[in-house]
Amino acid sequence: MSSCQFTPCERRLIARLRTPLQVQRWVNALPYNAEPGGETQRSFRTVVALGTAHCMEAAVSAAVILEAHGWPPLVMSLESEDKLDHVIFVYRTTTGWGSIARSRDPGLHGRKPVFRTLRDLACSYIEPYVDVSGRITGYGVLDLRTLARYDWRCSPHNLWHVEQVLIDLPHRAIRSPDARIARLRARYHAFMDAHPGFKPLYYQGQDRWHPLPGVFAASVRLSRRIGRDASPRRPFRAEVEPRS
Repeated sequence: MSSCQFTPCERRLIARLRTPLQVQRWVNALPYNAEPGGETQRSFRTVVALGTAHCMEAAVSAAVILEAHGWPPLVMSLESEDKLDHVIFVYRTTTGWGSIARSRDPGLHGRKPVFRTLRDLACSYIEPYVDVSGRITGYGVLDLRTLARYDWRCSPHNLWHVEQVLIDLPHRAIRSPDARIARLRARYHAFMDAHPGFKPLYYQGQDRWHPLPGVFAASVRLSRRIGRDASPRRPFRAEVEPRS
């Protein structure tokens, strides 16, 4: 259990956020940390103090909060061929594995606990991970309690050690056919050309996602409009006309 001495503000937050869905909604409300002053890997304490987080910061914060309610502090590293990896908090219920996450992309947020295995959960991120250069190549899971006396919960310093442990973590390979990735990448480029300023939300399986941050409301509305206007034989233009 944590040896961190939580502040009254932190204790109130932890007491209020008792379930994964509540934590996901809290993470959603945090502005994304685009690191304007340089790279960061902030602890839960600093995230609460500054009110902003990127993917690893959100995952570690979720781990701290839910650890206090009896959940193991497990984080998953999704390894990408472009070295821009994604980190999520993972949890298990009687219905399966789920996740809590924050991202600049709507498809990389949390998942409901409906996945039979951690691999199935990781694979749910394959399609929305594909953009200009992203492609998931593997996944690994770290129990943060194995970091012994390292203060990953409340340190005032950046958690570079956690980042390095995740990079060095053995990852189980996820192999996707090159042709499939090429089609997904062409679809992404076509969508971005047709709808500048929006994020794609044409992915299958969104019924398994946790709610998205409000910042993606415009993309959600666009996705619904595309769905209404689409021909039954041609799901939508970006799918069938890849960028040259």
